[in-house]
Amino acid sequence: MQDILINWAPQETRVAIVENGAVQELHIERALERGLVGNIYTGRVARVLPGMQSAFVDIGQERAAFLHVADVHVAGAAHGGARGDGSGAQTPIERLVFEGQTLMVQVIKDAIGTKGARLSTQISIAGRLLVFLPQDDHIGISQKIGSHELREQLRARMTALVATTDGSPTGGFILRTNAEEASDEELADDIAYLRKTWGVVRERGFSSPPGTLLHQDLSLVERVLRDLAHDATGAIRIDSKMQFDILKAFGEEFTPGSVAKLEHYKGERPIFDLFNIDAEVAKALARRVDLKSGGYLIIDQTEALTTIDVNTGGFVGARNFDDTIFKTNLEAALAIARQLRLRNLGGIIIIDFIDMSREEHQNAVLAELRKQLSRDRTKITVSGFTQLGLVEMTRKRTRESLAHMLCQPCPVCEGKGQVKTARSVCYDILREILREARQFNPKEFRVIASAAVVEMMLDEESQHLAGLSDFIGKPISLKAEPFASPEQYDIVLM
Repeated sequence: MQDILINWAPQETRVAIVENGAVQELHIERALERGLVGNIYTGRVARVLPGMQSAFVDIGQERAAFLHVADVHVAGAAHGGARGDGSGAQTPIERLVFEGQTLMVQVIKDAIGTKGARLSTQISIAGRLLVFLPQDDHIGISQKIGSHELREQLRARMTALVATTDGSPTGGFILRTNAEEASDEELADDIAYLRKTWGVVRERGFSSPPGTLLHQDLSLVERVLRDLAHDATGAIRIDSKMQFDILKAFGEEFTPGSVAKLEHYKGERPIFDLFNIDAEVAKALARRVDLKSGGYLIIDQTEALTTIDVNTGGFVGARNFDDTIFKTNLEAALAIARQLRLRNLGGIIIIDFIDMSREEHQNAVLAELRKQLSRDRTKITVSGFTQLGLVEMTRKRTRESLAHMLCQPCPVCEGKGQVKTARSVCYDILREILREARQFNPKEFRVIASAAVVEMMLDEESQHLAGLSDFIGKPISLKAEPFASPEQYDIVLM
């Protein structure tokens, strides 16, 4: 059983999914940094790049968005970018779009780092039970829905429901996982809502200039009922009466089964204090994650990939060393799956479990990892152990990780995670003075540096400083300043 806690403020909404007293997922939406995924815009093609089979599209954001040929919808094609003649060949992007062209586009991936948002001209609008595909006419079923017989039954029901009075379908649909037990009436209501929404979007698209937002996905509070709540959800607690009323009204219209689970939290303690969630957030930003047994994980997130290193630490509880390693790796598999959800880590992930000599231990750890990852609502692929004993996996990335959302690179080390030693800075200063002395002829060189650097130059490096002063024939004075970075210094020509 899981609980969903919603902490709402005008500037920020935070949603925590808690199971057995532990935070499993954390979702954050800030009013000024709201994600763009699902938004539909009128865009203008700014540049076509045949060499990359892509185009840059202006949608009114700070950075131009990115449209790849595979995401360009072609009428009659099986999928974006492919010809509709059944040949399976892909039409070059320069024959599909041109500079200055106005397109209706949808964001499928938020801007991450220096990369702009990724777009598609295949429009889809998500409802409670269905996803509407106005440019297609096929009926799709979520892969997570049961047996082949059930999928075919649902397909037949949907085919009948989406047909108009003249028997021709108008738009395609994909049944979401929670539509498995939906009634025809519920499906029909969702169909009507989605078609109405699309009608408004299309009308606005005809008369709006490039860069116009035509449709925005639901807020995080509303997406809790649409996407996060399910049968195993015990309670949905929210600490804002205004948002509670809004959510209740939304639920009564679109998710009546979840309305009974809604609770307005009136406690004196902040709602996130109930399960010590703020402390869990702080831990999720740390590089080290301690395991109950005494082992620990080291998680390093880089531009290219994320690495997770498993260590035994102080765990010595098993009968022999092999068992100690095996039990640590099993515990780590559970912790890694939780950390991936909590930190929202995506892209390529490399896991370095402690080396196991027995193949059955490797298989058991891999099976446990896959079992724990199966709870993730994000698409994941696990490749298994490599020849070097590493586990390679990918997790679909659609938005910024928790660390990138809440933190920024350190201004002192500029994200390197380390700074030069005081001695290294001393030697940089001595080289710089020698370089300056060859170009200029001041009366004196004054060094302004951090206290640690000045102290070292007066003590351990005093002989080298005096030798340089004699060599250039100029006095060198020192002054300590409280610089933010120990690497920072200035050399003033007096």
